[in-house]
Amino acid sequence: MPTALPLSQQVVLITGASRGLGACLAHAFLAQGARVVVNYLNSTDAAEALAAQAPERALAIQADVRDPVAVKAMFTTAKAHFGMPVTTLINNALPDFSFNGDARPTPDTLTWENLDQQLQGVARGALNTIQAALPGMREQGGGRIINIGTNLFQNPVVPYHDYTAAKAALLSLTRTLSNDLGPDGITVNMLSGGLLRTTDASAATPEAVFDLIAANTPLRRVTTPEEFADAALFFASPWSRAVTGQNLVVDGGLVKN
Repeated sequence: MPTALPLSQQVVLITGASRGLGACLAHAFLAQGARVVVNYLNSTDAAEALAAQAPERALAIQADVRDPVAVKAMFTTAKAHFGMPVTTLINNALPDFSFNGDARPTPDTLTWENLDQQLQGVARGALNTIQAALPGMREQGGGRIINIGTNLFQNPVVPYHDYTAAKAALLSLTRTLSNDLGPDGITVNMLSGGLLRTTDASAATPEAVFDLIAANTPLRRVTTPEEFADAALFFASPWSRAVTGQNLVVDGGLVKN
């Protein structure tokens, strides 16, 4: 049925897919035979190099997710290129951010501009992509929306106020949208990781922080981007057809959800 397409028959659009976790997500879906739209903002060379690894099934498209016109054009291009609408949308794009606790805004220095920058990229970006995806998903009788969150709003081991607030807003959208879109056969879920070893965003994280998290995690190690991407395959697959409005924490058991 349209709401449970095998991964090999899907068109998966991943925002912020040229580097880091986004690239791992793209590789995971390509390995399953899916067609993948590699969205990027600035990393043209990395996005095109990734798409070149599977030229018949991958397409790199530049678009700022904060711009609804550019986002709509991206979905139109993807549909024309692959001959069918996007079946799975993964909102992974991260506004310019570095997980460096020493450089983070503190309660005394945090500004609304810090918060707004994250809300624009995370919440507004997801709103734009979801609205652009809906016509195609409704046309084919269903779809999958997977939002990338964080375990930091449950366990702020490092209190990144701006980043965490934006991801918490995205969780709220995940839950409310699942209610509205369920009758259309569209599931909306969130995957929340902790610190991943290692992405571009976590490259500035001191080794002592990695060690601390590993020591307090049941698996005694820090989750990798590849392990995190495995869970995205589940939410996009037929196996999750009755799962929506959920937040699955993928962090080796550090946070119990």
